[in-house]
Amino acid sequence: MNKQHPHAIATRELTYRVIGESELKPFTIRISAPYLLDPGKIDIPIDEGAAGCTLSFEGLPEREHSVSGVDTFQALELGLMAAEHTLRRLSKKYEFYWEGDPYFDD
Repeated sequence: MNKQHPHAIATRELTYRVIGESELKPFTIRISAPYLLDPGKIDIPIDEGAAGCTLSFEGLPEREHSVSGVDTFQALELGLMAAEHTLRRLSKKYEFYWEGDPYFDD
């Protein structure tokens, strides 16, 4: 988790396996609390009140990343959408399970 913004406000426990392998491994998706962005530390212009949140996959060999929005509400909303999008993208490499069932129905 990002050491600057470590407080997770939402988590989901899943398991995964590399496609073609049999071993299931646990991992946790974490979304940090939204935090205000500092205009002096970002390469793009932002308005006052812009916020971000960090998305991490503890136990899955993927890097964490941040999303940002015009305010803390949008940052959190986009963080949730990014979690879903990231898992769908990674489903080309991994099979995901939630409580023993496939995470995606399609």
